[in-house]
Amino acid sequence: MGSTADKVKGTTNEAIGKAKQGVGEAVGSDKLQGEGAIQEVKGKGQKAVGDAKEATKDAVNKAAAAANKKL
Repeated sequence: MGSTADKVKGTTNEAIGKAKQGVGEAVGSDKLQGEGAIQEVKGKGQKAVGDAKEATKDAVNKAAAAANKKL
């Protein structure tokens, strides 16, 4: 999965997790609040993976560009 896909899935999971927490709080469901918190953290992790993939790709591209200049 590409960095953009990871970021999109992460953002989606974060939003759904926050919504679940809000609904859980509104209806008094500790279970739903907990599920929401877990999903939000999962989303943050997915976004971090996407950021790391993007940073790695950028570093490789910069190194390749620098190597090509020296040729």
